[in-house]
Amino acid sequence: MLRRRLDGLWLGVRIVETEAYGLDDPASHAYLGRTPSREPMWMPPGTIYMYHSRAGASLNVSCGKGPEAVLIKAGVPVVDATSPKSALNAMHRLNPAPDGQSRRLEARLCAGQTLLCRSLGLTVAEWSGRQFESDRFYIEARKARPRIIRTLRLGIRPDRDDGRRSRYVDRGFSSSATTNPLRRGARAGRDYWEIEPEEG
Repeated sequence: MLRRRLDGLWLGVRIVETEAYGLDDPASHAYLGRTPSREPMWMPPGTIYMYHSRAGASLNVSCGKGPEAVLIKAGVPVVDATSPKSALNAMHRLNPAPDGQSRRLEARLCAGQTLLCRSLGLTVAEWSGRQFESDRFYIEARKARPRIIRTLRLGIRPDRDDGRRSRYVDRGFSSSATTNPLRRGARAGRDYWEIEPEEG
């Protein structure tokens, strides 16, 4: 879960899709070299790394010994005791449909890295290079053990794509991922791979 406090409300999003970017990974920003804007990837695990793409901001978290990161690719809004319906309404105001007036489908409100950041009011200027803060923005652990599938990452240029299957999607919320890996015609072992849940 991502929890983000904004204007007195705790916005809540369940993470349903991520992508991993590891060492010696030609698709990783770190592969292009160390620059001030990419420095968070070399910072301690848990550092927020945000960047601008053509569509908007993207949220990543540094991990491992660096420079490694996980891109928070998509989520679904949550309404509960911490994040009430008024918080969901605020997310809709932050991220309206393309016509600027109507509401996006709730299941698609955060279905992509830039949509997720818009819905939570996250900006590169405010958060990149910072640590999470328990009173403003943090990741909340959950006891749920979702069924996870892995597949190829999205949007990587062919000359930088080495075919890593390091996009991870919560099978129960695959329709809220950026693109649904379980779309009609998709086959296990060819288009996606099951991950067995850990014991204990």
